[in-house]
Amino acid sequence: MSDGERPQGPKKPFQKKPYRPRTGGSERPWERGGGGQGAGGGKPFRGGGRPRGPRPPMPLDVTVLYGWHPVAEALRNPARSFRRLMATENAMIRVREEIGEPPCPVELVRPGEIDRLLTPDAVHQGLYLECEPLEAPDLRSLGPDALVLVLDQITDPHNVGAMLRSAAAFGVDAVIVTVRHSPDATGVLAKSASGALEHVPIIAVRNLGDALLELRNAGYMRVGFDSEADTPYEQIRLTRPLALVMGAEGKGLRQRTLGLCDAVARLDMPGSIKSLNVSNATAIALYSAHLRLRG
Repeated sequence: MSDGERPQGPKKPFQKKPYRPRTGGSERPWERGGGGQGAGGGKPFRGGGRPRGPRPPMPLDVTVLYGWHPVAEALRNPARSFRRLMATENAMIRVREEIGEPPCPVELVRPGEIDRLLTPDAVHQGLYLECEPLEAPDLRSLGPDALVLVLDQITDPHNVGAMLRSAAAFGVDAVIVTVRHSPDATGVLAKSASGALEHVPIIAVRNLGDALLELRNAGYMRVGFDSEADTPYEQIRLTRPLALVMGAEGKGLRQRTLGLCDAVARLDMPGSIKSLNVSNATAIALYSAHLRLRG
């Protein structure tokens, strides 16, 4: 045996050490569990996005608003009842400058604490609000000159939010949706509506056909929209009270809904594309109605 050499004994079998997860504040992002609506479900965090912790399910009777316009308009609305307001320091400075002291207690947090409550693509601008849903009016309380928007199973919250924004811009008195096959007035829809939830009531009905019959009995003119309709929209003489009925993209208006409209119209397009996204079509229909009814 040469100098510096050590005697070789029998090799010990390799034993893998048991895995011991970290606990407490040293938890790694990719070791966090996932859960709740829109969560990653425990998938590894790969970078390029915001890590998410577990999120408890939100009660059905809570409206979640985030982002400057939805939260600011809600804070200005005396009809709102608030449960929880989270804000970053910079967002709170803006709230106090533009709105004043908020009408509810504020939790000052870091942006990451709001991140963990929302989906990765949510832009919250440092504001997160939980509040009570607004009370919906009765159809019979809208008045003899009302303008309402009726949505026949439109499920995309981005579209419905954009339609609510147009409704608020053109003075719509209420938006009628179905209890089923319609997005909740919270979260993504509220962000897309950009504060319009505070200005246009949403009336959720169990049966849209029955609601259209109730509108007829109240003297409403009901105009449905279909890209294949025989009559151009501009040729229909509009009267108040008026209900504009929009169908889901792809499916359009259901057969019973069509049968309960007093007129079915198309929006004529001079270009090569003859149909529009339902939220764009709604904005055009409301603008045209505004021009023709304002006199």
